[in-house]
Amino acid sequence: MHAEPTQAPDPRPRRAARLAVLGDSTAVGLGDPVPGGSWRGVGPFVAGALGIAPQGYLNTSVTGARMRDVRTGQLPAALRHRPDVAVVIAGMNDTLRSDFDPVALACDLSDVVAALRATGAVVVPMRFHDHSRVFRLPGPLRRALTARIGEVNDVVDAVARRHGIACLDLGALPGAYDLASWSVDRLHPSELGHRLLARGVTELVAEAGIAVPSPVSLVCSGGVAPRTLDHVGWLVVKGIPWLWRRGRDLLPHAAAIVARSAAESWRARRGTPRELAAGPGPGAEAPRSA
Repeated sequence: MHAEPTQAPDPRPRRAARLAVLGDSTAVGLGDPVPGGSWRGVGPFVAGALGIAPQGYLNTSVTGARMRDVRTGQLPAALRHRPDVAVVIAGMNDTLRSDFDPVALACDLSDVVAALRATGAVVVPMRFHDHSRVFRLPGPLRRALTARIGEVNDVVDAVARRHGIACLDLGALPGAYDLASWSVDRLHPSELGHRLLARGVTELVAEAGIAVPSPVSLVCSGGVAPRTLDHVGWLVVKGIPWLWRRGRDLLPHAAAIVARSAAESWRARRGTPRELAAGPGPGAEAPRSA
């Protein structure tokens, strides 16, 4: 008796008809202005590369969104859309708040990924770059932010492993730290940066078996080129107030880092209390009297 032949899986990539983008201001497209005063950004570039029609593209992202906002406010609409591909860009706003909680962030991201994958979507979350290499901050704030970003990246890595998906490492993108990849605020990608981000997303999507009929071009076109006046205007109207607000949120964490660093330095010079109580070890030279 012969076994029935099994059908080999189709090696051809499948076409995506629906794309959902969830997240914060980077997902909104900030940094890539277009004529008329709106934003473009990574979402439309990914949609164009995948050949998705306008009615198949949904962007639920909101400026300032945290991971909890993505789960509670954006995920339901994305699930109703039933995307073939979903891009999740969130977590940076969490790092800038005094109530930062990596455990809660991990739960929220895991719920988002699980729900989207349950609809059959290929999900691409993000791990973040070293922000201090493109946006200068005072030393304690820089160390505080770097530590927070490291915790977020650990969360993203753990969630990606748990669900068996790939995540896009923004810091590993070619040109990620070139100034041309960043907008006037140094917080959001420029048009080129959004194109680099979209290319990275589509490369991962292609590895997951989704067709990419029109790879993302890195030739900038269709956007509004920033002027010197835009740089100065952003610094006065947006940059300094933003730094003040977020600096206050990060200040307690930054102060704790400074205090911990000072304590470690002091212990290194003086020894731990147990070492001091034990006295010099065998063979150690006794202190000389004056």
